[in-house]
Formats: sequence, C-alpha cells, structure tokens
Amino acid sequence: MQLRHLTCVGMVLLGLSISTIIQAAETDDLGSLTLAKASELFNRNNRELLLSKRGVDSAKADTLTAAQRPNPTFSLNSNNFKLSGSNGDGGINDRTLDTIARIEQPIERGNKRALRMAVADNALQASELDLRDSLRQQKRSLHGAYYDLLLAQEIERILLENQALFDNMLKAAELRLKAGDIAATDAARIRIDVLRAQNDLRQARADKEKAQVDLGYLMGKEQEAQRIVIGDTWPNTASLLAELNAASLDQRPDIQAAMTRIQIANENRKLAQAQTVRDITIGMQYEHYPSMGGGGGGNNNGRNTIGAGFSIPLFTGYQYQGEIARAEVDYTTAIEAEERIRANAASEVQRARADLDAAIEKVDRYDQNMMQEAEKTAQAAEFAYQHGAMGVTDLLDARRVLRALQLDAATAHADFAKSLANWHAALNSNTTE
Repeated sequence: MQLRHLTCVGMVLLGLSISTIIQAAETDDLGSLTLAKASELFNRNNRELLLSKRGVDSAKADTLTAAQRPNPTFSLNSNNFKLSGSNGDGGINDRTLDTIARIEQPIERGNKRALRMAVADNALQASELDLRDSLRQQKRSLHGAYYDLLLAQEIERILLENQALFDNMLKAAELRLKAGDIAATDAARIRIDVLRAQNDLRQARADKEKAQVDLGYLMGKEQEAQRIVIGDTWPNTASLLAELNAASLDQRPDIQAAMTRIQIANENRKLAQAQTVRDITIGMQYEHYPSMGGGGGGNNNGRNTIGAGFSIPLFTGYQYQGEIARAEVDYTTAIEAEERIRANAASEVQRARADLDAAIEKVDRYDQNMMQEAEKTAQAAEFAYQHGAMGVTDLLDARRVLRALQLDAATAHADFAKSLANWHAALNSNTTE
C-alpha cells in the first residue's frame, strides 16, 4: 500500500516537474527568441486570431442548422364540453367529448434544403478563408513588431558602444587637461557629447521596452515582455533574388473568400427563386367520439375515425418579388466586391515590390560601400587625433557621422526585413512560418 502511494506521489511530482520544465523552456525561449518561435507563440496565443477562429466555429454550427428538415407538429383538441351538467360517466372513452389527435409534416419543395446546405457549406469555407486572411495580415504585424524590437536592440547596442567610447575619451581628455595638453573648451565639448550619448541611450532603452510590449501582446506574452530578446540576425538580401517572382493572386485567401461569396450569393438567388415553389403540409388525424349510449358499451368504437389531408399556400397577394430582387442585388454586389478586392491585392503587391526593391538597394549600398568608408574615415580621425594632427571638434564630427551611419544602416536593414515580410504577405507566402 505504501509502495502504491509512493508511486502515485512520484508520478504526480514527475508530472509537475515535466510541466515546470516545459514552462521554463518556453520562458527561456523568450530570452533568445527566433522568428519561428515567435510565430508558434502567435498561432497559439494571439487574441485576434482566436476571435477569428470563433467565427469558423459559428459557421460550422450554421451548417447543422441548414441541414435540418422541418419538424412535424402534433395537436390534440377536444370539444363538446357541456357548460352545465356532465359529459357522461365512466372513463375518458365513455364521455361525450369530440377528441381529435392530428399530426402534420411540412414538406419542402424546390430543392430548398439542398440550397441552404450549399449556402452554409460555402459560408463555412469563406469563414475559413477569412481566418487564413486574418492570419496573413496578423503575421505581417507580427513580423513588423519582431523587426522593430530587433532594430531597437541594435540601436541600443550601437549607442552602448558609442557611450563606452565617449566615456574612455572623456577620461583621457581629463588626464590631458590636467597635463595641459588640451584646452578646457575641448574637454567641455567631450562632456557635452557624453551627456548627449547618455540621453540617446536612455531613449533607445525606452523604445526597446515599448517594442517588447508590442511584440509580447501579439504573442500573448505581454506579462513577460521584459524578458523578450531577439536572437536572430537580419535577413540576407543575396539569397532572395531568386524568390522575387510574383505568384498568382488567386492564391490569396481574401480573393478566394470573395470568389466563394459570389457562389453564396448565386445560391441565395436560387433559394429566393425557390420560395415561389409551393411547399405542402400533409397531415393525418384520429377522431374519437363516443356513442350517445355511454356506459362503456362496445358501440363506443363505432365513432372512431381516421382522416388525412394536405395544405398548400396560395400566392394570391405576394410571390416573394422582394426577396428575389434583393438576392439579385446581393449577387451583383458580391461580383463587384471580388473585383475591388482583386484590384486592391494587385496594388498591394506592386507597392510591396517597389518598397522591397528600394530596401534591397539601400541595404546593399550601406553594407558594401558607405559603412566601410565611414569606418575608414573614423579610424583615420582617431589616428590623427592621437598624434595631434586633428582637433577634438573634427574627431567628434567624425564619430557623429559614423554613429549616424550605423543607425541609418540598422534602420535600412529593419526596413528591408519588414518590406520582405510585406512582400510575402502580399503574395500569401509566409503564413506558415
């Protein structure tokens, strides 16, 4: 018994340990977050995406409703109650009450049920496509927030290095000032740049914290936003040249959803026209009326009868002209909506391609030319200043230029990464990442 108890306790502790390990591993992933892990957390926790999934669940419920046939109705009526006196003695069969039990079953005609099911099935398909389109758009937001945080980290790193450089320069300048090697105004300029670097660094940290919150919300990890650190590097432009081929717009879920809604509108047209086909209701009834003799004699059964009948509506005043006209308008609207969505998609692809081409050129220009020249210039200025061939003002200017180019290059990489994400989103080629 003790062994069994210990085994159960061990299993519980093992389960808790595994759960703790899994949670810890997930938390640790936030400290070295990759785009694949961010996408995984987004797919599982994003609130807007979960809301879109509820729309699909509602559409599934509508398919069950559309497939149902009309329910039969049962009625039981008794009359011939006397206002004074009694209706006879004995059981219910002996009383002089006219009792009718009737059951009626509506029967739909004109293929209405099949048309309703087709409308509901296509509505479900459209909801699933809307979910895919929501995923496409939300993933674009995720990638934007992801690279905004990576940019904020890169800016903080550059400014940290810049501040460390200025701190060392200030210490050296104070020593040279005491030795009378430089003027007090030169040391003051350096102090001003140190304070400016500190302000820039503090703002960069604030921007990083806001970027962490934005990304954390999209992943459902806003409570742990301060732990999020991007572990990726910037995408490489060289490996993308072969991928920049426009795909068919018909693969976009918003266009597919619009095409599906044209089918829904067409089926609703047929359903509206089917209302002019008369449904019928068939019924059967059983009528019991005891004989006047009463007393429970055998003659009571002589008044039991069975009947049958049917009913149909008479379209003498209205023949569903309004429903039919409305369905025609909805069909035309669906066609126009598909054309508008397709045109917007084509424009989005063209804009995304223009932004991507420009971003690739900017990144290549920074990486292959501008940064190399700026670093050479800054190194030359440092060498000249150390050997007395350049004043402190020129040195500070050279450092400002280098820092500005480093920040611009990081921004260019972020613009390229987001332009690439927008390009993939426009072509619906990144929703599974």
